[in-house]
Amino acid sequence: MKMEELIEKQALKELVDTFSNLADMRDTKTQSMLFTEDATMTSIVGGNASTLKGRDEIEKACARFLSLFDTVYHSNGQQVVTIDGDRAKGVSYCTVMLIGKNAEGVRTQNLQGVRYEDEYQKIDGKWYIAKRTSHFEWSDVRPAGN
Repeated sequence: MKMEELIEKQALKELVDTFSNLADMRDTKTQSMLFTEDATMTSIVGGNASTLKGRDEIEKACARFLSLFDTVYHSNGQQVVTIDGDRAKGVSYCTVMLIGKNAEGVRTQNLQGVRYEDEYQKIDGKWYIAKRTSHFEWSDVRPAGN
């Protein structure tokens, strides 16, 4: 593998990790800027899919979702990418801990396993997410401690 390819793969790993870090900090405005202007983000949960288009829609939906929880904590795992010029595709895995109150007011923790299928685009020397499909593979909900 050439040094240039390693540098590009590291930049893509940092892009995915930055997305997660910004979610944990609830900085959805900065997070939305990691996407191309016309990006799409599709979430698949239990066979149901919903798709967002564009930075504004992505930012608003992420902010609404994250506001439901007191704590959001991503832990990213493996990532495999293939690069073709200024385009790339990647798959990465993540576990997400969401802590908040359920409809009955009971504090709960929801641990989720997510697989991201991404398409990336390099614009003016910087990588962006052009398309993200989030597969919420499993979820474990239980009462949360203090």
